[in-house]
Amino acid sequence: MQITLESDYAVRIVGCLAEAGRRMDAKTISEQTCVTLRFALKILRKLVASGIIRSFKGTQGGYELAKKPSEISLKDVIETVEGRYCLSKCLTEDHNCSRGMSGVCRFQKVYGEISSEVEKKLASYTFDMLIDT
Repeated sequence: MQITLESDYAVRIVGCLAEAGRRMDAKTISEQTCVTLRFALKILRKLVASGIIRSFKGTQGGYELAKKPSEISLKDVIETVEGRYCLSKCLTEDHNCSRGMSGVCRFQKVYGEISSEVEKKLASYTFDMLIDT
């Protein structure tokens, strides 16, 4: 099981801005993260919409973090791209699996516990921790 390439790129982009500590244009971000400019722009739009990054127009425009690196977690960035983490589809509200006598899938509880632990671990890593390593 792996995160998607889009999530990996989103983490790289936020990490690049956190490490730079300044406003950067999309072309520079693209070059430094090895993400195509077109895909970087798509990801940057999502990160701006979620409030993780701010965008600025004009000749002095570009992108910068909207929060301190210590206030942005891996969970924040990955969920911006992927949505809430769920180990199994049976944890989503719209999924209708075959349920046992109790009305709950027999695997739902354990999948929920695992998903919760993954969410906690992702939330425990902030970008100030990641750029100092």
